Amino acid sequence: MRAHALLPCRAAVFSLQQVIIVSANRTAPRRRVRLLLAAAALLGALSLSACGGSLVGGGPSVGRGHTLESIIEAHGLVMDDPVAALALFKQLGVDRVRVYIAWETVAPDPESRRGPSGFDAANPAAYPAGGWAPYDAIVRVAAADRIGLDLTVGSPPPLWAAGPGAPRHSLDAAEWEPSARDFGLFMHALGERYSGHYRPRGATKPLPRVDFWSIWNEPNYGPYLAPQGIDKGTVEVGSRLYRGLLDAAWSSLAATGHTPATDTILFGETAPRASGPAPGNFNGTLPLRFIRALYCLDGSFKPLRGGAATERGCPATAAGSARFAADNPALFDASGFADHPYPDAEPPTYVTPPPLGTDYADFAALGYLESTLDRAAAAYGRHPRFPIYSTEFGYWTNPPNASALPPVTAAAYLNESEYLSWRNPRIASYDQYQLTDPPPGDGSVFDSGLEFADGQPKPFVYDAYRMPLWLPVTHATSATKRLVVWGCVRPAPVVAQRTHRPQQVAVQFAAAAAAGRAGSFRTLATLTIDTAAGCYFETSERFPGTGTVRLAWRDGGQTFYSRPQTITL
Repeated sequence: MRAHALLPCRAAVFSLQQVIIVSANRTAPRRRVRLLLAAAALLGALSLSACGGSLVGGGPSVGRGHTLESIIEAHGLVMDDPVAALALFKQLGVDRVRVYIAWETVAPDPESRRGPSGFDAANPAAYPAGGWAPYDAIVRVAAADRIGLDLTVGSPPPLWAAGPGAPRHSLDAAEWEPSARDFGLFMHALGERYSGHYRPRGATKPLPRVDFWSIWNEPNYGPYLAPQGIDKGTVEVGSRLYRGLLDAAWSSLAATGHTPATDTILFGETAPRASGPAPGNFNGTLPLRFIRALYCLDGSFKPLRGGAATERGCPATAAGSARFAADNPALFDASGFADHPYPDAEPPTYVTPPPLGTDYADFAALGYLESTLDRAAAAYGRHPRFPIYSTEFGYWTNPPNASALPPVTAAAYLNESEYLSWRNPRIASYDQYQLTDPPPGDGSVFDSGLEFADGQPKPFVYDAYRMPLWLPVTHATSATKRLVVWGCVRPAPVVAQRTHRPQQVAVQFAAAAAAGRAGSFRTLATLTIDTAAGCYFETSERFPGTGTVRLAWRDGGQTFYSRPQTITL
């Protein structure tokens, strides 16, 4: 049986695992927690054999779950030196680079309360050439390097596009009720500029086409879109604002030749949680509550009516609800939904207890997100089953963040997250935010880079990204039992394309007594990666006893290793 034929059964096993894990984390006494988590681990070990797969027990066979697109974001590095940045990402095996276009960085007079006189905002030539320059350079380099881009467009807007009534002295005044009309005109300029036909003044040929878009960033988070809620947080108006921005952007992209038939167009980009149930001006709205309001539904997924609908910018009558899908095509026809499933410092399987956790969209709650999107569309008789794109993800580390995870733990969680993403057919991408930690003292807490601020690779973490390794079961009672080994050599497809040579990865083992000695690792199996399908493989191996497992891969004269993972037999 080919690996892709196992997907429906794998998905069912994964879902059952999640139910067990949720039950364990929510309500079970300590002894029952251990039993439930053991059951989840056993399901992981049996998933392939239970589904009729030939990989378990089949020796050094190479299989694949489903396509996971590798996305990375490193905004400062890409803006400063796109040639070096994209070359490095290509070498690492990245498929796509997320580039954030803040509306104000291109708009003229962004700090003025009054828009420029006679400004034709739909015309890319009307904008200052300097505003476009860094993005034009990135688009050109990406096309030359054959690496994909994800253009995410969003806040802050120019101040002249903000609505009236922002709180006095607010730092986020530009994000206050931004004009959907003005945003639509800006998106028209973007869509035309990167249509593949637009030639800037002085250029000898058109700019390359961009075919991957995402609309706004974390619209359920007040500093990016405000206000989020009114009437003490009981009315979600952030969803109304986002619906208008999304509809305007969708129409403008379509008018410039960018549709789901030709491009990938995402919506959402939701922050994974909020600090409480009641959104205020600049607080966050729980993401699944935000989605229900976005689709004009109550907590039971019934269309809102009367005043509750009107306050949220929704149709107040049954006749209006009947037109809702046609009036808001992005909510039903988009290519997928983007999410930022940061799990904070918890393992990727940790589900936050109710009531807040059931409205989260972090990694362990992605099942809730999928169900919410499906039920929201089904309320209008539609069933798109959106793929979920992870477009911001990572674990903060200590050092440098004293409240974060040790690099060895963060690396293990990253690999487990990618493995579970590979197993879930609804998840379309795996994201790394970002390459390098921010400089010390810049006020950012996003120390989730593969490198420290000085450019030195983080121990375990950098290796975990370049060559993920995960053994879903690491304990067994007998050395005759085979254990599933999953992994990826992320650069392998690029190297295979460059060298026209098969790419092989070695599964290596060091016995516990010999660990740390020179030459303690020996190769148990050598696998050929199907680089035409991607970087991933899954096999099962028999290990001689307790010890440490790692992967080894050679590129030219250099050997690279994964992070190590301990097994106990």
